Amino acid sequence: MSRFIPFFFLVSIFACQNIPNEESPSSIQEGQIEPAEAKVGEGKKPAEEVEIESIYVPRFDYDTTEWLDIADLDQTIVLDIRYATNNNFVIEKMYDCPRCFLRPEVAKAVVEAHKNLQKKGLGLKMYDCYRPRPVQQKLWDKIPDSKYVANPQKGSMHNRGAAVDLTIVDENGEELEMGTAFDYFGKEAHHNYKNLPDSVLQNRKLLKATLYRVGLIHIRTEWWHYSYLIKKYPISDMLWNCN
Repeated sequence: MSRFIPFFFLVSIFACQNIPNEESPSSIQEGQIEPAEAKVGEGKKPAEEVEIESIYVPRFDYDTTEWLDIADLDQTIVLDIRYATNNNFVIEKMYDCPRCFLRPEVAKAVVEAHKNLQKKGLGLKMYDCYRPRPVQQKLWDKIPDSKYVANPQKGSMHNRGAAVDLTIVDENGEELEMGTAFDYFGKEAHHNYKNLPDSVLQNRKLLKATLYRVGLIHIRTEWWHYSYLIKKYPISDMLWNCN
């Protein structure tokens, strides 16, 4: 039996030398791609064509004890800041860039309302938030009528960072029908105007109930405007950065 030991010993050595090392695949040459990585899956783009989603980085370029930027709290809230465009009732750009600042308590209330709507597959879209008093003055200079624009000497809840103009959107970001456009100055935009389809009345009712729950109260003449009345804030001239 002893003369067969060397033969089995050699066989064992040869077998061990041919067992692949899973931790360090030395058989792959430098620059070579493994088959699983080399194939592009169905519906996928080659690596050089794959679009990399941008990651939102909070700026915090403001006094966070006095203000919060909605985008820093919840990036799923849609921003359509109309006064940063020409798509508004004065047909003129008033803000250098679209940012939605609010007092901390107000911002957190808006986020809470948004999260409550998300449970129903819905969400919020913001038309306007804090409006600096210098911008209020520009609006007043164009339309000095307190029926449409608050006198900057008195100021508005927007100038205090305690008011929002907003609506509800569905899971695709489409606005729910509210009966009129934003900043429509007519009786059809009033909360007590009832000559509207039931679906519109229900949408307005949902917006009102959702915001009431977090302390935001409507005004009679604008279905989109809500103010936070739990705490009082001073008028502000703060202008935000656009860099």
